[in-house]
Amino acid sequence: MFIKIHSSWQNPLSDEFQKPYFEQLTTFLNAEYATNVCYPETHEIGAAFQYCHFDKVKVVIIGQDPYHGPGQANGLCFSVNDGVPFPPSLLNIFKEIQTDLGQPIPLSGNLERWANQGVLLLNATLTVRESDAGSHQNQGWEIFTDAVIKLISDTKEQVVFLLWGGFAKKKGAKINREKHYVLESGHPSPLSANRGLWFANHHFSKTNAYLISTGKAPIEW
Repeated sequence: MFIKIHSSWQNPLSDEFQKPYFEQLTTFLNAEYATNVCYPETHEIGAAFQYCHFDKVKVVIIGQDPYHGPGQANGLCFSVNDGVPFPPSLLNIFKEIQTDLGQPIPLSGNLERWANQGVLLLNATLTVRESDAGSHQNQGWEIFTDAVIKLISDTKEQVVFLLWGGFAKKKGAKINREKHYVLESGHPSPLSANRGLWFANHHFSKTNAYLISTGKAPIEW
């Protein structure tokens, strides 16, 4: 299976694609997609790296698994395709943007518009079997996405990392916080949000204030 990524990522990540774990991951995915319904569609597996080019990365949002319901996952964490009802976590993200920035909740949950502005919407695991959360964990994706996070941390300056929930915080443990801006909060899921761990984190206004302070254009959330 060929994972489509933009050409700007190919040289920085070329070593990963040659490693034994990635060959094993590819074998696993070929079998999974041949025998089960899996998400996202094969052409969208690398969507995070298609829409957000390596040289444009300004913000990294770390998710866990793709959505595992029909028609939801599109290769960008927390994002759904046009016309798909908002999952609860995505709705809570939009509610926080509404209160933080005074913006109306959008009609579409497709976050390509963020990715095109330099927001890397990175799930830790890029694929999943239908109706089976976590089913593609521990097959190699986590090694790959750890390498992506380390690559960005090591080679770039003044990137904003948004770590929502315990899983993302662990995933971001190796980020160099002396040269990057890391914001942490609870996860936007209802369980976390209803316990007061998500709302009023002001991550979107804080991100834009930091980007402006470093001479970068703010994100149109």
